Amino acid sequence: MPTTEKPTLETLRGMLVALEGQGYSRYKEIKGGYLAADLELLVDYVQGDPFARPSRVRVLVPNHVAKLPEWACDDPVRRRAAADFVHRVTYGILTQTPRVRGSGRSGDLDVLRPGQQVLERTALILDEAGDVELRMGVGLPADGRRILGAEAAGLLCETVPDALRRAMNEVAASVAALRRHVQTVADADALRTQLSGRGLVAFVADGSLLPRSSGIDDSPLRADRARALRAAPDGLAVTLSAPNAGLLRGMGIPAGVTLIVGGGYHGKSTLLRALERGVYDHVPGDGRERVVTVRGAVKVRSEDGRSVAGTDISNFIGELPGGERPERFHSASASGSTSQAAAIMEALEVGAECLLLDEDTSAANFMIRDARMQRLIAARDEPITAFVDRAGELHRQQGVSTVMVVGGSGDYFDVADTVIAMTDYQPRDVAAEARAIARELPTSRTREGRPWHAPARRGVLPESVDPRDGRGRIQVRLHSGRRVLLGAQEIDLSGIEQVVEPAQLRAMAWALIRGLGGRLLPNTDVAEALTAIMREIETAGLAVIHPEPVGDLAAFRIHELAAFLGRIRTLEIRDLAGTRVAPSARAQDD
Repeated sequence: MPTTEKPTLETLRGMLVALEGQGYSRYKEIKGGYLAADLELLVDYVQGDPFARPSRVRVLVPNHVAKLPEWACDDPVRRRAAADFVHRVTYGILTQTPRVRGSGRSGDLDVLRPGQQVLERTALILDEAGDVELRMGVGLPADGRRILGAEAAGLLCETVPDALRRAMNEVAASVAALRRHVQTVADADALRTQLSGRGLVAFVADGSLLPRSSGIDDSPLRADRARALRAAPDGLAVTLSAPNAGLLRGMGIPAGVTLIVGGGYHGKSTLLRALERGVYDHVPGDGRERVVTVRGAVKVRSEDGRSVAGTDISNFIGELPGGERPERFHSASASGSTSQAAAIMEALEVGAECLLLDEDTSAANFMIRDARMQRLIAARDEPITAFVDRAGELHRQQGVSTVMVVGGSGDYFDVADTVIAMTDYQPRDVAAEARAIARELPTSRTREGRPWHAPARRGVLPESVDPRDGRGRIQVRLHSGRRVLLGAQEIDLSGIEQVVEPAQLRAMAWALIRGLGGRLLPNTDVAEALTAIMREIETAGLAVIHPEPVGDLAAFRIHELAAFLGRIRTLEIRDLAGTRVAPSARAQDD
């Protein structure tokens, strides 16, 4: 924290005023730290011109000034929630701050925008001692490419420090709201922790509001409160205990195979999407703050055209035409079925506990092969083992549950343990009806596929992933539509549905870059290598993955990190028996 040896904010003000009218490059002279009585401002990076990315600035507030309650910092879960609260308050103040005049990005105050989820983010760091660190971008003012020194002095010496002072004052005046924020997150974490011990993969508390405002707005839909989940059906009702809210009744989704059924527009996919996001904690008032899912729940889908490198999909796909080996499947443009098989196996490789699927985003031939198709096309001519023949086996033998939306295939009634029907966004337990229908109307289909076997272990060839651009510089950029430019290649990550903030994509890219520096070794199992990266983040904090103090990263799970890795088109895999799977050998997958 601050030391008396550094120059003061008044020193910085004098430097900036003296630079008035000078060439923009002279701004680089202000790099360094500056003290005030109650905080320290650090200029870590100065942009090259007014049209470039904003300069990077940090503001440090010691705990005796921040005065956050001890209960807000006394464990990692509460500390993450408190940091999230302070971040949101600061973001609100900064976004309402008038922009100063100037060319290009002059006056921009760029702080990471938080979503509905409560994540660790590098935009605002709260340590165990209660010290607060804000990281943000600041567009240094210019007229053309000439310094506006007085404007810059006001921005760095008044606007930015005052914003954090105002934020801390607002937090101090909003202890009740801070407490609610922290308690809500602590309750969600406690509920999630109880799931496995109760034989559940998810819990949806009575009164939860699942629908969102729109497909591009993750805030809760408030226009129609009647769509809140009124009460769990008796057959699925459970009561869990939250440390602050007390006993909570709701719908428990048991381990095993669960189907979500119902007519169109009645809430099937809405429930599944809430379960997808239930791996994260949510802000109070979100409507989903008491919807929790086991931490290892992974949404999988088909992705026509995705790249697959050396993934063992032989539990779902047999011998392919042309002698392609499914044990080391590689494709520059995978089909719907092979991409979904790869997504499942990649999720299992890093410890998925529960698979989440929606019939609408799955490959039809991967999900089911009915009796009529089995009669027409003999099993020897069909390499795909449909998921209907694996779902029950996955739970019985591997301990992996499945929750899936089904709207058109009653064949899944034969393998389902739980069936939830959604009617006007309200759930009903219809498992007994589904079993009765299955007995009354047998499908006559034959179970297909050989017994499940352990997939081949894989290692990454680090040199196959080059994060450098054509000039040899490490490059990570986010493009629209969840595309990341890593080095010279663009990676499409739109199929990773449990990414909730763009900053997670940026963080995963930097985590892999750090991993390539020593963890993703050819003789190291992929799961072990990625686990080592996640363990380092858990121990040292998210900021450890970037070589510089940046404020645009958000926490992610190992499952999304593995999915990111698997979609890098230059990726080369060596199975640990020594066989190399080279990109040049990949063929179009039909």
